[in-house]
Amino acid sequence: MTLKLQHITQQFQDGDDTLTVVENLDFEVNKGELVAIIGPSGCGKSTVLSIAGALQTPTSGDVFINGKNISNYPKNKLADVRLKNIGYIFQASNLVPFLMVKDQLKVVADLNNTWDEKRADELLEAVGMSHRKKQHIQHLSGGEKQRVAIARAFMNDPELILADEPTASLDASRSEEIVALIAHEVHTRNKAAVIVTHDESVLPYCDIIYEMQQGKLVKQKETSQ
Repeated sequence: MTLKLQHITQQFQDGDDTLTVVENLDFEVNKGELVAIIGPSGCGKSTVLSIAGALQTPTSGDVFINGKNISNYPKNKLADVRLKNIGYIFQASNLVPFLMVKDQLKVVADLNNTWDEKRADELLEAVGMSHRKKQHIQHLSGGEKQRVAIARAFMNDPELILADEPTASLDASRSEEIVALIAHEVHTRNKAAVIVTHDESVLPYCDIIYEMQQGKLVKQKETSQ
């Protein structure tokens, strides 16, 4: 499997109290799967995603990326894992201000010394943004910015894609369009992906749906693609 969380617990201190947000959680995602995590605000969905993305260290438990246990990696090695193995798509596109569309992809590729102009052009074509590649991002719509963010997430050819509420700022039609695009890229490129969402309209595009309940993930649905 591409991602495996094993016996994950995450606790936070609130004064004298200890809050357990995630409790003894197990979770796996394989190549070619788009997995959705749903649940109410504050239930721990984004915490699970942050742990999976090596952005947050759990109180206990192990995180495996591509079969390697990264739980005890030092910060510099975790940064390398994030750069080479994980692509992120956020609620806000988090694009670099004042750069042109194509340069958004170049920035992340240059960090990894893997700039490939042909690949960038192919990704922008795949997300329907090749005709806008020389536009500055301030001239793009919200949906167009998310399309660029998707292309950027795939630029370094990561094995794992993590999306945290990527459609929250979009209208219904744009939301479905964006998740359909993520699903297409995941299945076409045989990547593993996890999407945290409140938007039930995008769930038909997902292969497996989990709901966060009392600190654990409970499988709600699995479909065949």
